[in-house]
Amino acid sequence: MGGFVKLLDLLLFIYFFFMAIVAPLFDGQTALPKHIFHPVLVDLKTWYTQECGDYLVSEKPYFFVGLIWLELVFAWPICLLSLYSIAAGKSWIKTTSLLYGVSTLTAMVAILSEMKGSERASDKLLMVYYPFLGFAVLAILRGLLPHSSKSVSIGKGSAIGRKKRA
Repeated sequence: MGGFVKLLDLLLFIYFFFMAIVAPLFDGQTALPKHIFHPVLVDLKTWYTQECGDYLVSEKPYFFVGLIWLELVFAWPICLLSLYSIAAGKSWIKTTSLLYGVSTLTAMVAILSEMKGSERASDKLLMVYYPFLGFAVLAILRGLLPHSSKSVSIGKGSAIGRKKRA
């Protein structure tokens, strides 16, 4: 089980690192004024919207903007905490992963239901969103698995090891 948890932590660390960058710089453009973003980022989002036909990003329906605010205000800070907890080998990765996973799964169900129900989403667009659903499930799974006491942490050692030596 320890090897599976470490593999899951590695996958989630890569995902959380990606989301730590993408959420404020890319998704933030949906909820915040465009003039605060560098033109290169605005052009990248425009290209993505046209290339994938992401009508939610271009039309900005209220429910979608609300989900972006949820991501920026709640999920993004949890993502940063999850990054730290994996890197430092903290046991509260279970809590942060569970919180992030449930929040993201809820948002993805709403978004994918709209896309499938409206029949406006291309297969290409759905393939952009489905991985987020998968990583949300992985984050929930990580939240339900035990913390590996043998996990490798970045730093001088765990607090448990320091207490034993004292």
